[in-house]
Amino acid sequence: MTRAADQLGINHSTAFRRLATIEASIQQPLFERHRSGYVATDAGRAMVLAASRMDDTVAQFNRELAGRSSEPAGDLRITAPAGLVTSILMPIFARFQRRYPRIRLDLVLAEESLNLCRDADVAIRASDRPPPSLVGRRLATINWALYGTRNFVGRPLAECPWVCPSEVVAGGRFAAYAKSQMMSDKLAMSINTVLGLREAIEAGCGIGPLPRWEADTRPNLVRLSENEPALASSLWILTHADLRHAPRVRAFMDDMATEIGAMRPMIEGIGA
Repeated sequence: MTRAADQLGINHSTAFRRLATIEASIQQPLFERHRSGYVATDAGRAMVLAASRMDDTVAQFNRELAGRSSEPAGDLRITAPAGLVTSILMPIFARFQRRYPRIRLDLVLAEESLNLCRDADVAIRASDRPPPSLVGRRLATINWALYGTRNFVGRPLAECPWVCPSEVVAGGRFAAYAKSQMMSDKLAMSINTVLGLREAIEAGCGIGPLPRWEADTRPNLVRLSENEPALASSLWILTHADLRHAPRVRAFMDDMATEIGAMRPMIEGIGA
C-alpha cells in the first residue's frame, strides 16, 4: 500500500480510503489482507487485466496520433543505461537538440528493459535478442574485457580480488563469468548496476569487466585480457512498430544511427 501511494503521489491513508471506496462500490474485495502484504483476489486480478487493456488502448491511440504529425516536434521519451548516457550519449543528445529544437527529450535512465508501449518511445539498450514486438537497428557490438589498476599487472587474475555486477544484472551473465574465472573467495565487491563499476575498479577495489569504450581511454586503468566473448552484446536502438514512422521518432533513430555508427570502432575496441 505504501509503494502504491508513493507511485500515485498520495499518502498511505488516502490510498487506503480510495481502495475501500472501490471495493464498496463493486461490493467485492480486491485484495486479501495478510501480515506479509496484500494478495489480489479473483476480482482484483480481473480488474488489473481490465485496466491494462484500457492502458494499452490509450497508448495505442497516442502512438497513432503521434504518427500523423508531419514535423519532428513534441516530447520524446528515451530509455537507456545510465553509464551509456553519461559516457557516450549526452554529447550526441546535445547535437540532436540543436538540429531539432522542437523535440523535447525526456530521459529515463534504467538498466532494466522498460515497456515501450507505455514507459518510453525509444530504447537504446544492450540485447542479444530484442523482443519481436519492437523494431529498430543494431548499432554496434559492445565488447568487454578485464581491467584493473597497475597494481594488478602480472598477478594471476584468478587470485586477484574481483569487482563484478551482481546476479540481478543482465540475467546473471557477469556474475556467472566472474565465478568461472576467479577463486571462490576472491569476490571483493558486487554491484547491482553497471553504473559505478568503473569507479570501483579504478579506485583499486579489484579487477573486473568493463566495456572497451568506457575503459580504454582511462589512464589509470590497464586492460588485463583480450575481449571476453561471453560478455559481448549488441547495442540496439528500438521502438514500437506503431511509432517507427512518427517524425520525431524517425529523426531521432536516424540521427543516433549516424552518430553512434561513427563511434563504432571505439565502442567495439577496434584498433585499441
